[in-house]
Amino acid sequence: MTDIDYRWRADLSDGELVELTTSHDGNPEHGWWNRVREHSLGWGSAHLPGGTLIGFVNVAWDGADHAFLLDPKVRPDHQHLGIGTELVRRAARAAENAGCTWLHVDFEPHLRAFYFESCGFRPTDAGLLHLSAH
Repeated sequence: MTDIDYRWRADLSDGELVELTTSHDGNPEHGWWNRVREHSLGWGSAHLPGGTLIGFVNVAWDGADHAFLLDPKVRPDHQHLGIGTELVRRAARAAENAGCTWLHVDFEPHLRAFYFESCGFRPTDAGLLHLSAH
């Protein structure tokens, strides 16, 4: 496998993240990264030699104990190689280094094995409020 260049808080463009998200059949709104970036504790990225972005994870936080893992993704043609797991591991370490005690994540059921087995999260009770239905 090609050496992967993992970075924390790399200078990423909105276009790079839109393209990565689109590779997952996502439909991101252009400009979202420019709005979100300033509110993040940090973000991790994975790059091929030459700089091509192939993986990303965002970490939001409450400014104290709680960090939140958001938007983890690896380009489909690079999945199942440990890149996502490494991005989550590095995000967790960065959150801990920032003084956070907890790293939260939510996910769709088909990703349980990734988060619980590969990344070490454990199940917990949580709540969700659908705001547009309120």
